[in-house]
Amino acid sequence: MDKKVITNQNSQVKQLIRAIIIGLLTGLVVSTFRLIIQHFLQFVQISFNYFHQQPTGLIYWAVGSVILALILGHFAQRYPNIKGSGIPQVEGQLKCQFEEKWWPVLWRKYLGGIFAIGSGLFLGREGPSIQLGATIGQGVAETAHVDSLNRRVGIASGAAAGLAAAFNAPIASTIFILEEVYHNFSPLIWLATFISSLCSNMVSMTIFGLKPVLNVPYHYELPVGLYWHLIILGVILGILGRLYQVVILHLDYWSGKLTWLKPTAYPIIPFLLVIPVAWYLPYTLGGGNQLIAELRLLPFSLSLFVGLFILRFIFSMISYGSQLPGGIFLPILTLGAVLGAAYCALMNNWGILPIQYLPNFIIYAMAGYFACISKAPFTAILLITEMVGSLAHLMPLAMVSIIAYLVVDVLHGKPVYTEMFENFIGLRTEKKPLHQETLSISVYPGSELDGCKIADYNWPADCIVSLIYRGEDKIIPNGRTVLLAGDTLVIQANISDKNKLQEILEQASHAPKM
Repeated sequence: MDKKVITNQNSQVKQLIRAIIIGLLTGLVVSTFRLIIQHFLQFVQISFNYFHQQPTGLIYWAVGSVILALILGHFAQRYPNIKGSGIPQVEGQLKCQFEEKWWPVLWRKYLGGIFAIGSGLFLGREGPSIQLGATIGQGVAETAHVDSLNRRVGIASGAAAGLAAAFNAPIASTIFILEEVYHNFSPLIWLATFISSLCSNMVSMTIFGLKPVLNVPYHYELPVGLYWHLIILGVILGILGRLYQVVILHLDYWSGKLTWLKPTAYPIIPFLLVIPVAWYLPYTLGGGNQLIAELRLLPFSLSLFVGLFILRFIFSMISYGSQLPGGIFLPILTLGAVLGAAYCALMNNWGILPIQYLPNFIIYAMAGYFACISKAPFTAILLITEMVGSLAHLMPLAMVSIIAYLVVDVLHGKPVYTEMFENFIGLRTEKKPLHQETLSISVYPGSELDGCKIADYNWPADCIVSLIYRGEDKIIPNGRTVLLAGDTLVIQANISDKNKLQEILEQASHAPKM
């Protein structure tokens, strides 16, 4: 057998072994993260049940909340890489525009996320789970002393595994990382990420069982004659999704206006505001999965659903604006579920939609709201399908998701995580000396590089294509090598501005917008 073929096979086997290790480790870490947060939220609810009998306990709770808020605020400001969901940081690593050390981020994100999310703030565990998985993937890759490309494959694999353990949705997790975070569908990438997701999901299922994460039972399928509702719902979700994007992307700017309050003290505001929420509406605490499950059991009231949406929208923004470790993934799904319930209640009041379809519209709106805000419709459709545990909704999910996506597109909305990363990296721009970097890009169908010989493209100065991954093959290129859609290019460059070079190369490798 050819030595080159043997080397490629050995490399692939090692990569798959690393993917399995990353998946198992991530599944264990994220599952314990998820389990501890779950118990913390239960403790908060039990405590407030007790406070209804002994109200004086609220004084001690408030004092403890302020102390914890200050500790977490100091923690987040001193180590800014653990702020927020962590998805923008992971996207930056995969784009070669940002770097962080894996171990300091791993343990700090783990502890910070537990106390911030477990305290009842309207934050999600899914973004932090992605960053936790990415740090584990980075750690495994660096321990194995792999090259730059395989290191990024490790990060992507860990990120997908983290989301899979958080949601028990390995297929959607893989698609989300490839569609929204890495923007790379190379076979080299998707196989490793999928294997890691499956292994992580296996660990999660062993701990939490086979019950869907979002158990929304339904008894009736939506008749085709009522599909026109999906169009209206999609438009409403798109408009409100664009509003969500605008607000959350301006949080840092608005927080900066609070000159009387230091950033380390930002968390005091949500930690005190969560007290009345826990007192009156304990089922709304946290990311919102309990609210989603109980939404169909609440009184069927338009005013109640609208009130819940306003509460969840405002307080999730306040919680995220505190800059503590915590994400927006599940809060977005929760807002979508409440909007679906509100739409069903409104149409029922008008006599044009039976109440029996309430669970259906909760499910549809979750997918549509996430699809338009993240601009990842495939992920939204698959995610809700896996999380709900039913394939019966594929057509309605697709309709709502695509319509909401198109509305946000018309309103000039961009993927929220990409915009967050640009805001994040904009705070860290600095002039760097000339040094050698290794970049990777994927060639998309219809792009400038698709079908182009390497010698025929005007590459930036001091830039050379050193390796091409085509399917399972590795190709050492020369000037006559023709680039094809699906190729992953490894590029060596002597540069001072890696971000600018990455942007130039991605413009050449992506298809032009219609």
